[in-house]
Amino acid sequence: MSSKILETFTKCQKEKRPALLTYTVAGDSNKKQSLAIIKSISQHADIIELGFPHNTPIADGGQIQESSHRALKNGIKLPEVFNIVKQFKKSKHSKPLILMGYFNLILQYGTTAFLKKCKSVGVDGLIIVDLPYPENKTFAKQCKKNGITFIQLLSPTTSKERIKKIIKDSHDMIYYISMLSTTGGRLKVSPKKILANYRQIKKINSKKNLVIGFGITTKTIAALKKADGLVVGSQLCKEITRSLQLRQNPVTNLNRMVFKLKRRII
Repeated sequence: MSSKILETFTKCQKEKRPALLTYTVAGDSNKKQSLAIIKSISQHADIIELGFPHNTPIADGGQIQESSHRALKNGIKLPEVFNIVKQFKKSKHSKPLILMGYFNLILQYGTTAFLKKCKSVGVDGLIIVDLPYPENKTFAKQCKKNGITFIQLLSPTTSKERIKKIIKDSHDMIYYISMLSTTGGRLKVSPKKILANYRQIKKINSKKNLVIGFGITTKTIAALKKADGLVVGSQLCKEITRSLQLRQNPVTNLNRMVFKLKRRII
């Protein structure tokens, strides 16, 4: 059975453009507003990534850490994250949704119970930042059994042999980390260099959907539009912070920002 994630990439390829993936943290700045944000930006985004907040987010830079801190301060826990997903999936502009987070929260919840819940609320994919290949093979198989896409990660330092193995075992989408940094760092590598690395990976298997994340903003997105998909996260989390500081509505401001991002890649 074709996944909604795969269907989305096929649609974007027919439209000769990359898929736009957005990342925000569940519960930022509060549960109600977090849902309103993803409902609003899904008018322009193709795939929604939603982070479940963690008190020690090792891969995340300052902007996302700040978002996580706000969400945790508001008492967000996995049951509330699942509720946000469930409500979003009932909405008018519902899109494929990927949950992103850290494995210890899943272990605490229980892996079988977690995947069962993901399936029941309509989660389409999972990115588990601290569960690398090949340690993730068993969990990835469990995801597949539940109709959930497990998304493998590749970085500029992943060896060619390892890339081949990861691609062979991957599902409908692979995430390429553009540079060695936490999220939200300025793009230290030129878009040209990122795309050169990207093309080398695509040569191994051109059929696999490969998205680029880390350091992508309204300024850099157009230069990378040859990719299958592009992920913008830290800039959106930063905009939530800015909106709150200025006592503006983050929902309106993020909708405007995601609209601009989409315009730059079509």
